[in-house]
Amino acid sequence: MCHKQQQIMKLNKQKSSKAEREFGGTLGATCIPVFLPLTVLYLLCVCRSPAASVLQWPPVLPPTAQLWDPLAPILLLAWIAFQSFLYLLPLGKVSDGMVLKNGSRLKYRINGFQALCISGVLVTLSLWLGMPLGYLFELLLPMAVCAIGGSFLLSLYLYIRSFWAPHHALAQGGNTGNPLYDFFMGRELNPRIGSFDLKYFCELRPGLIGWVVINLGMLMKEVELRDSASLAMILVNSFQLLYVADALWNEEAVLTTMDIVHDGFGFMLAFGDLAWVPFTYSLQAAFLVVHPQSLGPVGATAIVMLNSAGYYVFRKSNSQKNQFRRDPTHPSVANLETIATATGKRLLVSGWWGLVRHPNYLGDLLMALAWSLPCGFHHLLPYFYVVYFTVLLIHREARDERHCRAKYGVAWDTYCRHVPYRILPYIY
Repeated sequence: MCHKQQQIMKLNKQKSSKAEREFGGTLGATCIPVFLPLTVLYLLCVCRSPAASVLQWPPVLPPTAQLWDPLAPILLLAWIAFQSFLYLLPLGKVSDGMVLKNGSRLKYRINGFQALCISGVLVTLSLWLGMPLGYLFELLLPMAVCAIGGSFLLSLYLYIRSFWAPHHALAQGGNTGNPLYDFFMGRELNPRIGSFDLKYFCELRPGLIGWVVINLGMLMKEVELRDSASLAMILVNSFQLLYVADALWNEEAVLTTMDIVHDGFGFMLAFGDLAWVPFTYSLQAAFLVVHPQSLGPVGATAIVMLNSAGYYVFRKSNSQKNQFRRDPTHPSVANLETIATATGKRLLVSGWWGLVRHPNYLGDLLMALAWSLPCGFHHLLPYFYVVYFTVLLIHREARDERHCRAKYGVAWDTYCRHVPYRILPYIY
């Protein structure tokens, strides 16, 4: 091969690599770590303000003193240490992850639901002993600041340590050679300290269970202010507890998700797990502390039915997919229509996955709306989660589409003809 041909091939490879970069490439990897943390703090400030207007100008800015409390880092570190202890307990089964580049499989301890239950017992005992859990409302901003700072520090550690990782342990999308982009996406796929998997731990433990605790703190704050919890607050707490409990009960399913299988562990996931999830997903509960809403039995019943419908679609479709992946010959999925692929795997084109390509996303969106409706219709802020989650799922669907087309080729095109709608039947 002549030198000129080699240069052309190298140039084409560089162009291809650049085109495949996600989240806006280097520009996105530079801007997102600045603007998303500011968004978290801004939303929390707006939530506490009397107007609670996301469009208010100039924006609501808190005094510097409200951004720091020495108790906040102590609580966060204690919480992470406690969840780490629970993660290491010999409870639950040990499952194999997906096959890695070198043909090996990592072992994962499946005990997230046990960790949730133990955490619940501990929090209940603390409340019985008089712990003022409602004080979390005052600590939201300082804890968010600490969680954001911790996300940056963890991401920096992950980026530095990745240069000592073997090449087969690196994530394809986070190993571009661009420091800003790789810091954001994550260079190492499954960074571990001994048997402690940092990405897997952060994915489901401190932030997700912490979200439930923050919600409960908001409920207790409302009890302090008004002597009882409102129906709206109870619904928000109940819906979101069900969601978290479901995720941890079905923890093993996360081993096949894009976050674990494809994405490296960098700022994108570290910030999302430790700061974005607990402090933006709890916005509805925090909003109701300052802006109580009256909710009648008819409205409450309708909202419960909407959340139940969303959960049913979400759980049934995910269960069908997971069962098909584990055992395609199981009676519950053996008679479903499938399409063969060149990889040896088969694609479902009937059942829930014949309705739309991502029925679980449809269930997610229905539940997201149900979580916001108890907050009424006078403010946009409680619906931030619905808007954000819609954008997230559409973006995730597009990522799935690219990966599946690259993986399955012609079979994926055939699948798309069988199942033309992506998330919403007959609409999108």
